[in-house]
This record gives sequence, C-alpha cells and structure tokens, in this order.
Amino acid sequence: MGFLHSGHLSLIKESKKKTDITIVSVFVNPTQFAPNEDFSSYPRDFNRDAKVLEDAGVDYLFYPSADEIYPANYQTYVEVTDITKIIEGEFRPTHYKGVTTVIAILFNCINPDFAFFGQKDAQQSAVIKRMVKDLKYNIEIIVCPIIRESDGLAMSSRNIYLNTHEREKALIINASLKQAEEIILSGERNAVLIIKKINNNFIKESSIHVNYLRIVDADSFKEVQILQPGKDYYILIAAKVGSTRLIDNNLIHIK
Repeated sequence: MGFLHSGHLSLIKESKKKTDITIVSVFVNPTQFAPNEDFSSYPRDFNRDAKVLEDAGVDYLFYPSADEIYPANYQTYVEVTDITKIIEGEFRPTHYKGVTTVIAILFNCINPDFAFFGQKDAQQSAVIKRMVKDLKYNIEIIVCPIIRESDGLAMSSRNIYLNTHEREKALIINASLKQAEEIILSGERNAVLIIKKINNNFIKESSIHVNYLRIVDADSFKEVQILQPGKDYYILIAAKVGSTRLIDNNLIHIK
C-alpha cells in the first residue's frame, strides 16, 4: 500500500533473486478498511515511493487508481471463509474480504509466477495462500521474514503515527515475543501458560491495549493448547499503542 520501507525492499530483493522481471503494485485499497479505520489518513507519498522503487531496480510500477480497480457499479468480491473469521478477523471482520478481492484483481492484471509477502502480516499470507490454492492460481506465494528497526520494532508504514513515548512503549511487543520464544526453548509446551507469562508485560502498561495475544498453528491459525514436536506455530500479538494499532509475530518450530 505504498509509503515504502526496508520491509518492502526486502521483498523486492527476494523477487530480483528469483525472477526475471519484478513488478511492484502500489495501491491503498479502500475495501480492506472499515469505516472507523485510517484509510483517509494512511500515509501516502507516491513520488518518494517511485524513486525508492527506481533505485531498487524494479522493472515496473503498477499504480492503478481506485476507479480502475473498482469501476462504477462494481459488485464482485472474493472471500475466504474460516481462517478469515478468527484472530485478526475477529477485530476486523471485513478486512480480509477486501484483501483477497484486491489481490485477486492484481493477480489477474499481472499474472505473476511468484508473489512476495511479508511475514509481519502472517495471517494475511495464510489467507492468500488458501485463496491461491482454492482458486487454482498457478502462482507460488513466498513469505519473507519480518524486517525490524534497529530497536526491534517491526517495520510498518503505521510506525510514523507513534510519538517518542509511544515508540518506546511499543518495544514491549517484540520483547514479549522474544520472551515467549525463550520460554519455549526452555522446554515449556503449554501454550496457555506461555501466554499468561508474557501477558503480564502488558497488564502493567496502561498505554498499551492488547487486542489479542495467542499461539496458533502456522497453517490453520487455530489456537493450540499444547505445542507438538515437528510442528510450526506463530506467536501473535496485536495491540494499540496510543491510537496506533500494531501487529507482530514470531514463527516457532518445535523440535
């Protein structure tokens, strides 16, 4: 959605390693924002983005208008069920319908062999993988690691909303993910106990309002009680720091 940062550039680097032609779409998609969300204020700077993409060696920039994507009397939507109703979907019930619709449109416009997404939006990537599988798109979805600021904050276009105090408080999110990983590495497999321990970090921080803090199966995104050997799990956190909603996660493999 533009206002590009190093996280986006990491996707471009992976694309350039793997493909002959790299195309980047920049489109702030209105259908994935609820009426009370920040569509109108979402950061935009096309000229800056275009220069960043040119410097990164992108072959093509696809920059459609809203009317091109959703012309007058637009009526068709793509919706993945089940996985979109839980976790993030509980707090943003219309969000993923907008995401899958616009991604399907962009795929149809460009017809790529590969599409690169960031792990920071882990559930979104899982939703898109399901859509690609179910609708028989001949596209390989590649999920690239989270890129973080030097202080550990996951890179996001919304980080610009944070003031200095909020930015400092937001570091609790990544610190809690690291703590959860350490607890797991120490041998704890009870997901409920792990969540309870790291939730204590947020109870004493009145400036942070946690939407969810969960451990889920990496494929289905269903919550788990006990971590099983040989499986992958996401530790997920979504929280509002001041008025800014941030999401972050850690992918854990249980040996």
